[in-house]
Amino acid sequence: MAEEEQQPLAEDEPAENAAEEASAPVGPTIEPIAEEIDFDTFSKSDMRVCKVLDCVAVKKSKKLLQFTLDDGSGTNRTILSGIHKYYEPEELVGKTVLAIVNIPPRKMMGIDSCGMLLSAVYMVGEEEHLHLVMLDDAIPAGAKLC
Repeated sequence: MAEEEQQPLAEDEPAENAAEEASAPVGPTIEPIAEEIDFDTFSKSDMRVCKVLDCVAVKKSKKLLQFTLDDGSGTNRTILSGIHKYYEPEELVGKTVLAIVNIPPRKMMGIDSCGMLLSAVYMVGEEEHLHLVMLDDAIPAGAKLC
């Protein structure tokens, strides 16, 4: 009889687990790793620490923010990034970010974007999440990532 009493409990467990799984939060979906590149190709990317001096929304654009950055070169750098859905400009001023600075300028909304800010992107269910890579403020502008 003891076995008969335990059987209903065992049968109830999968139903309880299924209910728990259905109510459990959905984890992030991560993109697969890209195909391999050789070290020489990777080393051509010049990634630098930059300080955000100013950040404004680009007029007539719902997505673009225009960053004015100190990249350590002595000349301010302008980079546009389509992250306005995730950040308001004023919350980024003063932050320390990471940028690729040796890609050719790309004109967006009539403004030259001279580099690319690095962000982490992933999906949770159907919702895209983005986090701008922000670094320790003690790292000086112009420090090279290696």
